[in-house]
Amino acid sequence: MVQIIYSDEFLEHKTGVYHPEKPERLTAIVEALKSASFSENIKWVTPTIKPELMSWAETAHTPAYIDKVRAIATSGGGYLDSDTPISPRSYDVALLAVSAWLEGVDIVLTSKNPAFVLARPPGHHAESHTGMGFCLFSNAAIAGLYALKQPDINRVAIIDWDVHHGNGTQAIVENNPQIAYCSLHQYPAYPGTGRNSDQGYHNNVLNLPVRPRSDITTYQPLWENKILPFLTNFQPELLIVSAGYDANAADPLAGVNLQPEDFGIFTEYCLSLTHKILFGLEGGYDLPTLSQSVIATLLPCLAEKY
Repeated sequence: MVQIIYSDEFLEHKTGVYHPEKPERLTAIVEALKSASFSENIKWVTPTIKPELMSWAETAHTPAYIDKVRAIATSGGGYLDSDTPISPRSYDVALLAVSAWLEGVDIVLTSKNPAFVLARPPGHHAESHTGMGFCLFSNAAIAGLYALKQPDINRVAIIDWDVHHGNGTQAIVENNPQIAYCSLHQYPAYPGTGRNSDQGYHNNVLNLPVRPRSDITTYQPLWENKILPFLTNFQPELLIVSAGYDANAADPLAGVNLQPEDFGIFTEYCLSLTHKILFGLEGGYDLPTLSQSVIATLLPCLAEKY
């Protein structure tokens, strides 16, 4: 059994007809999961707003920035930048997304099994004082900080396999020695951060840039020779995955040549570190390969050997 945290409310973050980060991303994944061979082994969880949510949001973002997002939404909508629209419901939906990631942490720590947060808007580009790159609030970073306040959790690792570097996540967590951040991302590419020389304040950051047209033959040695040793040494008690799927060859926003089944290989590597894994959706804009990649991610979590 794998638990999926999802709400139709996430469809109410409206980005415009031609924006790639659109509600149809979620409806395509939900449809694929409900028709998957393992659909009977999915438990759907509807997230609710945690009473203490605002205090957790403020661990990553300034009150002034949170107020700015709310003000834009309540005034009818607008833009944080040319890529990042806010619609009238976006503030509430983005907070529900944060709460869903926190609920995902609770589920994983209680069940000791993987779970997947199927939410939008994404978050890994959002910095403490501003959103950017389709992202409003830094879901993975907030989830990591929240996890550290739970009993017996002293070390949390975040793996970001979105094709774009999670500049916001890194900026928020890199000064915390209890969080390790590892990113696999195309370079050069948006947002221009994530050089391999950038190792964080406590040697707790591992950036692994890859060239355009890289495929699984590039990624597997990085997992085996870099990521697994780095995180084995760190010994995380929870693994959070910023699960972006825009590294697929068919994706329109990048130039890496992964295939959907490759994300199942990534999950196998994650399971070799710990079974306490929270996956959360980031990018991925080609709907067929996005859906197939989420299925490939979850299959190893349901395998008999697991």
